[in-house]
Amino acid sequence: MLHNRQVEMAENKPWSLDRAAYMAAVSDPRRVWDVLVIGGGATGLGVAVDASARGYSVLLLEQADFAKGTSSRSTKLVHGGVRYLAQGNVKLVFEALHERGLLLKNAPHLVMVQSFVIPAYSYLTKLFYGAGLTLYDIMAGRQRFRKTGLLAKDTTARLLPSIRQEGLKGGVEYFDGQFDDARLAVNLAQTCAGNGGVLLNYMAVTGLLKDADGKTAGVKALDTESDRVFELKSKVVVNATGVFVDTVLQMDAPGQRPLVRPSRGVHVVLDRSFLPGDSALMIPETPDGRVLFAVPWHAHVLVGTTDTPLDKSDLEPTASDKEIDFILETAGQYLVKKPTRRDVRSVFAGLRPLAASAAGTASTKEISRSHKLVVSPSGLVTITGGKWTTYRSMAQHTVDKAIEVAGLPAKACVTQSLKIHGYAGAGTITGQAPHLAIYGSDATAILEVEQERPELGQRLHAAFPNTGAEVVWAVRSEMARTVEDVLARRLRVLFLDAGAAIEMAPKVASIMATELGRDMAWQQRQVKAFVAVANGYLLEPHQPSIQTTYD
Repeated sequence: MLHNRQVEMAENKPWSLDRAAYMAAVSDPRRVWDVLVIGGGATGLGVAVDASARGYSVLLLEQADFAKGTSSRSTKLVHGGVRYLAQGNVKLVFEALHERGLLLKNAPHLVMVQSFVIPAYSYLTKLFYGAGLTLYDIMAGRQRFRKTGLLAKDTTARLLPSIRQEGLKGGVEYFDGQFDDARLAVNLAQTCAGNGGVLLNYMAVTGLLKDADGKTAGVKALDTESDRVFELKSKVVVNATGVFVDTVLQMDAPGQRPLVRPSRGVHVVLDRSFLPGDSALMIPETPDGRVLFAVPWHAHVLVGTTDTPLDKSDLEPTASDKEIDFILETAGQYLVKKPTRRDVRSVFAGLRPLAASAAGTASTKEISRSHKLVVSPSGLVTITGGKWTTYRSMAQHTVDKAIEVAGLPAKACVTQSLKIHGYAGAGTITGQAPHLAIYGSDATAILEVEQERPELGQRLHAAFPNTGAEVVWAVRSEMARTVEDVLARRLRVLFLDAGAAIEMAPKVASIMATELGRDMAWQQRQVKAFVAVANGYLLEPHQPSIQTTYD
């Protein structure tokens, strides 16, 4: 009965992600897809949206959940890159500023204009950054958000009331974008589905298919939920697996030189009291020459990031004590209330897939932030590098190349003006629960779920506004399959307060079990698995104290 309900929803709403229907679609051994994308992060989803919007048949496969890796672990900024401007990477800044403007227009429910303030403790610093950020405005052209301004000391203190005022000479205010990365990933998947694309999470690619001429002709894949193995044929395969691109490249031609060098970025999340007000703090130069942000995000404060070169990639990377202490100590030099390890609600790490410019490079400063597009002799198309802000332009370049490689009929890119699923203009969410605004046009449907089952209108935790209806929505329309999918990437609670997320886990598991037709043993396994992951986001282990379930 529940399955029929989900199928019915998918038929009425083509953007509703329906895993059962997609499994049926890949079960036809005769089908040949125009474009097969490996990787369900920002880049892979962008490619799938672009290709499906042009009218090609598209299949996307993700080994875990959408945005499980790097794409859910960013600093939540849609920006041109002030640091890249200082490095002289003008081309990348121009591209990112243009794409920043498009994202604000095409996904206004997810992207917002954010004020950033650089406190100045010398007049020279104030003038220097004021001039640089004025150039940043000029480069943005028509896509400029708001005008950069020099601030007096009292104005700086008003915008950043928790800032250290001793020796403060004023500041500089500029404007960039802020967003919810994993939520954008889910909406991109829905956008692709609405254009006829098929997307499957928990479908791991284990090998590449080759034709008689040695050209890539599809993939071998394992559905990790059922252990079924598939051979899926396509005219072109796009490797968009982020820090794992070299794994796929080795499937194509073992022994290749690595294309990427992973770099770990760490963020800590604090209570909102550490940065009250609406402005973000930007520290333009840390002791090791990097940039640090403290940004208001979902009623908390996100502080980061680090940049640590690594030799291997991991789906669930962990922060080192050194990185955590560096962030806390650096932020504490600017804040009156100095954060300590006891104040950390959650800490998370992500790996950037930086395109390596030279073998053996030790410093991430020497590794390009621009994307890299490579076509192997077999015809495998690989895209790597880049960042969330430029995902759309990366996808456009990649699909253009895929068309050329596969000899597909040429079709123009349409994503510059393509509205992302959930797009909602001003006023469409007025009167609804404020925290549902991030769902955009889907917010009304979530409230309808609450009306159908009033008990689902209850909060999952006293400290968060999220309700059981959002869990049902995540399962029915957003292909959430595990408790982690819901609490990490649909509701974002794991990234905000890992302890609270652990306490929510039993309730979430119970609601999901009802929707998916799972038993109590499944619930127990899910809670146990989630607690194991969530404790990696905490500095002290935590166990669930709330055992309430829904019948």
